Amino acid sequence: MNSEMLYTLLYTEINLAAIILVGIIGFKTNGLSKMVAQRNFAMSIGAEVFFFLSDTLYVMGVHDLFPCGTVMIMLTKTVYFFSTALMCYFWFIYFEYIQGSSFVEDRRRVRLALIPVFVMAVLLLINVFTGILFYVDDEGIYRRGTFFVVQYLLSYTYVFITCFRAFLGIFNKKKFAMRRQLIILSLFPLAPAGAGILQFIYPQLPLACAALSLSTLLLYLEWIEQMISVDPLTMLNNRKQLAYRFESWMHTHDTQDLYLMLVDANRFKHINDTYGHLEGDTALIRIADALRLGCRDYAGKSSISRYGGDEFVVLAWADRKKGEQEIRHLMESIHGHLKRLNSDANSPYDLTVCIGMAKVTEQSVLKDVIEEADAQLYDQKRR
Repeated sequence: MNSEMLYTLLYTEINLAAIILVGIIGFKTNGLSKMVAQRNFAMSIGAEVFFFLSDTLYVMGVHDLFPCGTVMIMLTKTVYFFSTALMCYFWFIYFEYIQGSSFVEDRRRVRLALIPVFVMAVLLLINVFTGILFYVDDEGIYRRGTFFVVQYLLSYTYVFITCFRAFLGIFNKKKFAMRRQLIILSLFPLAPAGAGILQFIYPQLPLACAALSLSTLLLYLEWIEQMISVDPLTMLNNRKQLAYRFESWMHTHDTQDLYLMLVDANRFKHINDTYGHLEGDTALIRIADALRLGCRDYAGKSSISRYGGDEFVVLAWADRKKGEQEIRHLMESIHGHLKRLNSDANSPYDLTVCIGMAKVTEQSVLKDVIEEADAQLYDQKRR
């Protein structure tokens, strides 16, 4: 078997592995959620599959694994570039949904965003007769046309715009809870873009499909992580993740002491009844932000979870010699941040919290520790 045949088989195997990977992701995605955002994720997966298939068939054809004439080359490359545009469009819409962008709330703007896809379709149709994007020469060899790069500009502009917006969102205080997601979204195009540039310069390198499938897998895993361990309103850990962090400490007996703080909003029912449940949700998000900021100032390790309703739990690891003093400072920091956030938001009500604390021992049970912290918290509320 000659080197050209080995290269073709390797290229084909890599692309087929990418197709199988994104196909499984697409199947699992459709089975897990019917949300609009995830429908766009699934549509991007479908476009990816066509992208991978057309690239694979093209390589197999030009390297004589099956008869491939001018028509076949033009067809596979046309599908390749059109599926690229569709894929990038659906990534764009999905990313905007994830970022909570107002753009996707206006259907007219969403439809207008399809214009580059229609332009691509028209250019690909014109290309069949003019070869302005790509063509097959008299010797049956695929060549790039004068305006070849336009195809990449039309497609990849979608992704770079939304990823740049995600990057800016990392520094937006109002999107503090989404920072982890925004970092992943902003990094998403790096691997595919790097691989695409290399394959643009060296077309024989089978990099683009592999890099894109791995980036898709990363997004999928992040989504699954959000579903199973994150509270959707506050973007804090949920009860399941709280139990996991607690049990991890119990099994490892970390060299530091572990403290549990139970945080409860004061007069939360009054906020809901007076200002409505949407404002109640805003209050919970503000408390979550105050907890994040307080724990960010804290020198030790910490983990924040929403326990349920208007209750939150903070696990904080502290030095064994002055642990309780450190935890008291953490509590003061949380109260201070919440007061500042209320002032910044011009809140029409005074949002405060009570915090109960309990020290965890090697014989502790999570339920009992929470009850101990709750008793201290109740004493605060009564006072």
